[in-house]
Amino acid sequence: MKHFLIKYFALITIILSIVSSCKRNEPDFIIGVSQCSDDEWRSRMNEEIMREALFYPNLKVEIRTVEDNNQEQIKDIEEFIANDVNLIVVSPNEAKAITPVVEKAYDLGIPVVLVDRKITSDKYTAFVGGDNYLMGKQIGTYIANRLNGKGKIVELTGLKGSTPALERHNGMNEVLKEYPSIEIIATTDAAWLKNKAETKFDSILSIHKDIDMVIAQNDPMAYGAYQAAMKAGREKEMLFVGVDALAGEKLGVELVADSILDATFIYPTGGDKVIQVAMNILKKRDYKRENILSSALVNAGNARIMQMQTSHINTLDEKIEVLNAKLDTYLMRYSSQKMFLYACIVILFLLAVLLFFVVRAYWTKIRLNAELSKQKQQLEEQRDQLIDLSKKLEEATKAKLAFFTNVSHDFRTPLTLIADPVKKLMNSENIKDNERFLLNIINKNVTVLLRLINQIMDFRKFENGKLEMHLSEFNIKDCMKEWAEAFRTLAYRKHITFKFTADDADYNVIADSEMMERITYNLLSNAFKFTPENGNISICLSKNAENGISMKFSDTGVGMPAEHVKHIFESFYQIDVHHAGSGIGLALVKAFVEMHHGKIDVKSKEGNGTIFTIDIPAKQDGKIYHDIDRKAILNNLKEGAVVMAGQESLSAENVTGKDRNASNEGEHEAVVLVIDDNQDVRDYVKSLLSENYTVLEAANGSEGLKLAIANVPDIIICDVMMPVMDGMECCKRLKAEPRTSHIPVMMLTAYSMDEQKIKGYECGADSYISKPFSSELLLARLHNLIENHNRLKDFFGDKVTTSTTPLADTDKGFVEKLRKLIEENMGNTDFSVEDMGEKIGFSRVQLYRKAKALTGYTPNELLRIARLNKANAIIKTSTEKSISEIAYEVGFSSPSYFTKCYKEFFGENPTDVLKKR
Repeated sequence: MKHFLIKYFALITIILSIVSSCKRNEPDFIIGVSQCSDDEWRSRMNEEIMREALFYPNLKVEIRTVEDNNQEQIKDIEEFIANDVNLIVVSPNEAKAITPVVEKAYDLGIPVVLVDRKITSDKYTAFVGGDNYLMGKQIGTYIANRLNGKGKIVELTGLKGSTPALERHNGMNEVLKEYPSIEIIATTDAAWLKNKAETKFDSILSIHKDIDMVIAQNDPMAYGAYQAAMKAGREKEMLFVGVDALAGEKLGVELVADSILDATFIYPTGGDKVIQVAMNILKKRDYKRENILSSALVNAGNARIMQMQTSHINTLDEKIEVLNAKLDTYLMRYSSQKMFLYACIVILFLLAVLLFFVVRAYWTKIRLNAELSKQKQQLEEQRDQLIDLSKKLEEATKAKLAFFTNVSHDFRTPLTLIADPVKKLMNSENIKDNERFLLNIINKNVTVLLRLINQIMDFRKFENGKLEMHLSEFNIKDCMKEWAEAFRTLAYRKHITFKFTADDADYNVIADSEMMERITYNLLSNAFKFTPENGNISICLSKNAENGISMKFSDTGVGMPAEHVKHIFESFYQIDVHHAGSGIGLALVKAFVEMHHGKIDVKSKEGNGTIFTIDIPAKQDGKIYHDIDRKAILNNLKEGAVVMAGQESLSAENVTGKDRNASNEGEHEAVVLVIDDNQDVRDYVKSLLSENYTVLEAANGSEGLKLAIANVPDIIICDVMMPVMDGMECCKRLKAEPRTSHIPVMMLTAYSMDEQKIKGYECGADSYISKPFSSELLLARLHNLIENHNRLKDFFGDKVTTSTTPLADTDKGFVEKLRKLIEENMGNTDFSVEDMGEKIGFSRVQLYRKAKALTGYTPNELLRIARLNKANAIIKTSTEKSISEIAYEVGFSSPSYFTKCYKEFFGENPTDVLKKR
């Protein structure tokens, strides 16, 4: 309790610290700023925005800048919207292009503040910037006054799609209308850029020889024009005027002070005003929608004063930044000290709690010691009782083991009595092949039961310490070759590459040969059980470092997850329910290896196979027996091995029963697909059905699905529990596949739980039979399912009408597609079944079987019936067409063949029907 509370309070402290820290750092508002360009004027505005934001705690400002690119600016604003910012500040690159995305943000309820430039609609929250139209009028007035109402000027405008460029131009022209002697000899778009202005003005200089003044809508363009004139040696001939009046090297105020520009106009950046308006909006305070910033003329008379003022302002800005940095440091130090104080308080509290529990524990210890002294006497009395109970329990355990052994012996006796008469019956010449087949199944499974009982008895002997070794001297290499040959038939059946390799060495050993046999048999049985078709299994025999024997059993099977590998040698442990077994085979293998003073190791990875490695000494100490009949043991092992491994075969057998030609459309015998991972079950069902049905076989759901799609059987019998793909999944996929969705599925299961049957019916199963099943019941269910399914085959069977029998959605889609295809190509005499199948996505055989199963007619018959019905309708409604014309219209290549088919289908000559009308 003490440790729990300490950990609890510590955890609470950490959580509270994290929460308080997160809450402190989380911003209250997020403002996204989208700038259209990255010139010096906008850089000053950005600095003002960030500096003003320092006065608003927990305000986050994210500034994004594009290089005069509409698409990039739209993308930035879209991202601000997606990130749920609280307010967006936009300086539109071009009004028309940026208007839709600004309107989108506004319609979504996000406040939008326009800076410097406007859009083409009124869907914005506020505007901050100069009055560009008024700025244009001020420029026009200055031109008129400076040139005394007469002269030639050149205008360099900003980006033509931006509102400042348009408004400044219009304002200037409004004033110059009053001065007809002032002529604008050239106007060009320099896109607010110095280099572009220099290039454009250089071209203008080559055309116009007489220029009195150059008006640029910002200072960089004015300076670019000046440099172009200076290169041409004409900078003294004209005056240069700009807009912005920024302070700094090669900027507007300095250019005026250095007499490069005649004048410039202050166009304030207003970054601080932007944040002030934005915060008024976010905090629901009063604000002005139109925030117009003042402007003024800067010329040689006041440029120096402005330089001094700007220098002083810059100094103050630097001091503010230093103070802000120090403030951040102090706040961080304060936060750390506060957290340290909280930690000290929590530690003191925990120490107090700890002291309380220590005192309590001390008094509890005194009390418990008193109680323990009283209980000690009772325990001594109980000890004597437990000793007596232990002896009685040991005797009871021995009695149970003896009973288990006796029962195992009792099982062996009747199994032996069954096995012997069966073998005698199998040797009789008077039994039929079918009866001999059934006796062979009985014989193999009796052998399996005997072997399992022997394994259980040996394992019990090992647990009781009574299992003895019978040592003999033999060549283990030769023996293992013989033991491995018992699995050669199974390897052929499953198409598995099975190899035995050994280097040149002396493999004479002293060991228990029967135990070595059992080890080999059990490991190979597992390998074949869990290795699918076309896999690899190998045995590698070699001498190890201690001059002992090393055996390596490798396979490319399904492998095991890491959590199962460490348990596989435990008694009665099974990885899954898909593979039957007693769960003691590997435990017995480990016991035999340990009795030989060896060790066994396993390496496995799910999906990458398994490797068992056994190392044992070559010579075992003990009495050596020389009279062991190894040949008899080998024969017994071969018989049992084939039975056990054969039961778990995963291969799909070839088609049995009567020959089945998938391409023969005249074959009407029902085809049954049996899907079961147990070979004997498949053989038994095959023996019941092969007389009246054509039987296909598959060992798991995956193989069964492939066979069903390829062959389209009439009915499918499927086991529920199988490896690779179980019956539920197989049934679900069969019903979802258009080529097999119509096929009835009968499920076989060893479970009787209603939940599993309900799940099977939800997957589309048509019937259930529980194991063990009666052959009569299986045949009756099979017959009824096929008969019921045949009732659907009147789908086109009425010659004129279609069936009202309900179909599955998948089959409805197939029939509708088939009908539409026939209607669209009815008049095409070259339209074939292959063309029909290609358009639907089926092969010729698949289309034939699907159509035949649903309608009772082949695709050719369906096409012919549709043409005849169409022709009959034309004959009964039209008197203007001849029989030949009607035949060609509905797709018959020969009128005589049409007449023959019509008479066979409707029972009368088409000419007679036409005459009656």
